[in-house]
Amino acid sequence: MSDPGRLVAEVVDDLDAESDALDALVADLPESAWSTPTPAEGWTIAHQIGHLAWTDDASIAAATDPERFQEIVTLAWSNPAGFVDEAAAEWAAAPPGELLARWRSGRAQLSKALRNTEPGTKLPWFGPPMSPVSMASARMMETWAHGLDVADSLDVDVQPTSRLKHVAHIGVRARDFAFALNQLEAPKEPFRVELTAPDGTIWSWGPEDASQRVTGTALDFCCLVTQRRNITELDVGATGPDAEKWLTIAQAFAGPPGKGREPQATTNS
Repeated sequence: MSDPGRLVAEVVDDLDAESDALDALVADLPESAWSTPTPAEGWTIAHQIGHLAWTDDASIAAATDPERFQEIVTLAWSNPAGFVDEAAAEWAAAPPGELLARWRSGRAQLSKALRNTEPGTKLPWFGPPMSPVSMASARMMETWAHGLDVADSLDVDVQPTSRLKHVAHIGVRARDFAFALNQLEAPKEPFRVELTAPDGTIWSWGPEDASQRVTGTALDFCCLVTQRRNITELDVGATGPDAEKWLTIAQAFAGPPGKGREPQATTNS
């Protein structure tokens, strides 16, 4: 039987490692570089870190102070279409050194809070309540996705790691959510998803004999479900009409469907 407490610690360890990897990208940037635009329209590097810092702060409140968390939710729902951008802009307005320090402090507090929360606890969130493992996985997914935006803006090639399995798992689990979000009936039969991990092994979900299948690299699948790359640029394929449809609407994040990314411009050498 698995140890729930150990599982929490393992996922939080991966969250800490992913945060450290992003920290390494921005720690030594000159102050002027924090205003570098990223692929997310209207967001600079400061906005990306500000968003992560704000969401970490909300997560800390969810884990340690439900009353403060409810205040955050009430404020957010006063502007449901714009609170994410507003919060990112507010935190991004701080001087880069201060923002970096706030992000570091907040993620350290969150790491401690999640490790100290009973594994079976249901933590309040903007959507359904989450367990500590689910919250850590969600923070891991967001940190990787926004970190990819930062890396793209700095023209840095980030190597994929085994931590991507958390992102892929959320993407697979969110299949029915993606269909519902797009006012579509979710398929009744499960899909088989087989992804090639960074180390060459296969990560799989669903029955082996499923007729609807999705295959590809884990990195490209994660880019797809976080809407960081256009599907035409990705090594992800589907067998079956429902699986093919899913690839056009898949998302691992909460909130309204994103518009996705246009294909990256290419230059002739």
